[in-house]
Amino acid sequence: MPSDPSADGTRSRARLAEVASLADVSVSTVSKVLNGRSGVSSETRARIEALLSEQQYNRRASKRPVAPLLEVLCYELDSPFASEVIASIEVATRAQRIGMVLTGATAQHLPEPSWVEDVLQRQPIGVVLVACLLPLAAKQQLRSRNIPIVLVDPAGGTPAPDVPAIGSADWSGGYQATRHLIDLGHRRIGIITGPQDMLASTARLSGYRTALESAGIEADPQLIRPGEFHHADGLNEGRALLSLPERPTAIFASSDLYALGVYEAARSLGLAIPADLSVVGYDDLRIAQWAGPALTTIHVPLVAMAEQAVRLVMRLGDEPELAFSRIDIDTTLVVRGSTAAL
Repeated sequence: MPSDPSADGTRSRARLAEVASLADVSVSTVSKVLNGRSGVSSETRARIEALLSEQQYNRRASKRPVAPLLEVLCYELDSPFASEVIASIEVATRAQRIGMVLTGATAQHLPEPSWVEDVLQRQPIGVVLVACLLPLAAKQQLRSRNIPIVLVDPAGGTPAPDVPAIGSADWSGGYQATRHLIDLGHRRIGIITGPQDMLASTARLSGYRTALESAGIEADPQLIRPGEFHHADGLNEGRALLSLPERPTAIFASSDLYALGVYEAARSLGLAIPADLSVVGYDDLRIAQWAGPALTTIHVPLVAMAEQAVRLVMRLGDEPELAFSRIDIDTTLVVRGSTAAL
């Protein structure tokens, strides 16, 4: 009786060579794609992946056991926002009895070049990106090893439709913050926005504009100031707004870090909050309630976002159709002591 050619791996090697021949590349190039390694162009990788699928190449023979680890790539690890998100993810992973590997991203919201190789060595159950971007080549490498990816508070513009994303209802939050100030009688309402190429920033600004429009208030370009979601931007742009000949009576600082910068700017100009200036923040970080006065802000459900991300990344291995999902969790207005009627 003839032996099974797959018993000693001969069949797998033959099929690997066949795929290489069809793709007009070397066997080592196909092996790189199979193992998620770099050094292959995105076009060649896509062609080889298509042939592997078409030829029904069995990847399982070379797949290592999945480690009970979750990879987390996070932007600005030392920021209050990142620390609260990471803490929430850690609680969620611990509840699932899995470990967590944490890595910081670059100033451009990207992983270091060696990050993907390190992840592939660990072969985790999945990857969660917090306020980060993932180059196409890196995404393809992870997918070649069946490692699912989930975004939390995604950076950049609209995420690719084939990568699930967990976010908050930023447009609604921007609208709620501005509507609260309008209801208190304010008409000159400034805003400090985030980067123009970031979906969360544009959504919050759109909510601000819609709230003004619905109240019959024309948006004044002088009252719209850009930033990068850093405390220094809140201080500098807050001071610029409050130094206008006709200064705003209220500011929607679209992050709590901005709001604390606005507090500092107001103090430096001898203005009291909320007597002279009402301020609304965004995120509801723990520091918001410790500010003086306690900050009125938009509560972002960071704990729920983290729990959703961990649950989703664990399900994606068995339910790949979930990769085409976008989950936006509702925000709520938390009224404290930094806003008052005009």
